Amino acid sequence: MHLPLPPTRRPRHPLLRALSLLLGLALAGLLLMFGLLVAAALMIVAALSLAARQWKRGRAPANDAAGTQFARQPEVLEGEFVVIHPQNRPVAH
Repeated sequence: MHLPLPPTRRPRHPLLRALSLLLGLALAGLLLMFGLLVAAALMIVAALSLAARQWKRGRAPANDAAGTQFARQPEVLEGEFVVIHPQNRPVAH
């Protein structure tokens, strides 16, 4: 499939070539600055969101008067398991 686009020809005059080069560099710099501003805005919004979430959660005290930690959820999952012996299982090739 061929798209009928107008032919792109570079200007022959050296001054126009230099001007088009400067225009292209200015456009690339503008796009780069716009991208950096968007990235900075996203980082600021993320930091504010994280700070608000931490502020809403509140600050939990680390120790009580006796120096022991408050009750926490256990870090070990408890449950039952069944051992499957290899001789009872079919061999997968």
